[in-house]
Amino acid sequence: MPNVVIVGTQWGDEGKGKIVDILTQSADVIVRFQGGPNAGHTVVVGEKQTILHQVPSGILHEGKQCIVGNGVVIDVETLINEINEVKAQGYFTDDASLLISEKAHLIMPYHKRIDLGREKKKGKNKIGTTGRGIGPAYEDKVCRNGLRFIDIFNDEVFRTKLETNLAEKNFYLRNYLDDEPFEVNEIFDLFTRLREKVRRYLGNAATFLHDSLQSSKKVLFEGAQGTMLDVDHGTYPFVTSSNTAAAQASLGCGIGPKHLDNIVGISKAYTTRVGAGPFPTELEDETGTFLRDVGGEYGATTGRPRRCGWFDLVTVNHAVRTNSITHLIITKLDVLSGLKTIKACTGYRCQGEILTDFPTDFQVLEQCEPVYEELPGWEEDVSKITSFDELPGAAKDYIKYLEEKTGIPVSMVSVGTRRAQIITLIDPFEK
Repeated sequence: MPNVVIVGTQWGDEGKGKIVDILTQSADVIVRFQGGPNAGHTVVVGEKQTILHQVPSGILHEGKQCIVGNGVVIDVETLINEINEVKAQGYFTDDASLLISEKAHLIMPYHKRIDLGREKKKGKNKIGTTGRGIGPAYEDKVCRNGLRFIDIFNDEVFRTKLETNLAEKNFYLRNYLDDEPFEVNEIFDLFTRLREKVRRYLGNAATFLHDSLQSSKKVLFEGAQGTMLDVDHGTYPFVTSSNTAAAQASLGCGIGPKHLDNIVGISKAYTTRVGAGPFPTELEDETGTFLRDVGGEYGATTGRPRRCGWFDLVTVNHAVRTNSITHLIITKLDVLSGLKTIKACTGYRCQGEILTDFPTDFQVLEQCEPVYEELPGWEEDVSKITSFDELPGAAKDYIKYLEEKTGIPVSMVSVGTRRAQIITLIDPFEK
């Protein structure tokens, strides 16, 4: 059976957590391969809602192996809190079911202070980060100044690296951001206390995953954020600080790309984005408010209201090409119930020209106006439907329209937040 990679095709928040939770039933190993606690995956089991930030969504199933790969940046303190919350809900009863790569880089307290300080200093030009230190942590990784998970378990290595880093970070905090510096001992002592709570999860994730693949285990690779937030292929600079595209599934956990079989792109039936940055199909009217209210569009990590708009085929087709997507999954179809007409953006009008490729030039993008095609909506509640044939005719036509415009088959349609509220047409683990 093929391995499956889950990626977002929009600006994140597409419902990947629910889909990973569902597909985990067919998987043996679930791997988170990039991002950090700036991403929140919401999963509803029965009446219980669980929000996961760093632990793979597969942790809600017993007998599954979950891995946090080297491409993830970890906030140890919030990771411990997340683990405790998940255990308090009755999940994650076996500590051996979580393995964290020894190569994963750490988010340090100074990263978070720098992140917040920079946003404050930029004022109206801020990026709209979550302030959780993700960007500064990835910067240190690329600059070869980062602290890795394994480093905090060696006092000499940890203190030496920490002293070197703080000499630079404290100068930057004091003299550029007008903020308070850190003492070496306060951070050193904090992490020597925290490390004993996570030592049991430390390991060579790449070797474990390689051995699992050699044993024909089925692997589900869980991405965070969305393609339009990819640091190379998204709406730069209004992006996250990691590569969110499917190719990162290989690099972010230490196995070769031949193991990435089916690439499943998750798309909402409309579009949302959180934070600053371009959003061509954004609706700042009653329809946008309707989508936000009915869809519960508030960030799982920050609680910030999401900006809402119509489905954007320009961005999704960009994601299809960038990721080599083989299957699409459409989420939140139920939110569109009650709209008389539904629109989909097929291109951008800019200076008399119609663009169907997503523009790289930020100034060009700011001048773009969406070109829409209208489709009939439907009044019926679809949240209890479990068969594609039972959907209202207009809803079926909308799904077929998206298949036609993307050239990718829709394998699942989500019609609600719960596990059972899913219509399966193709199992990505089967084909």
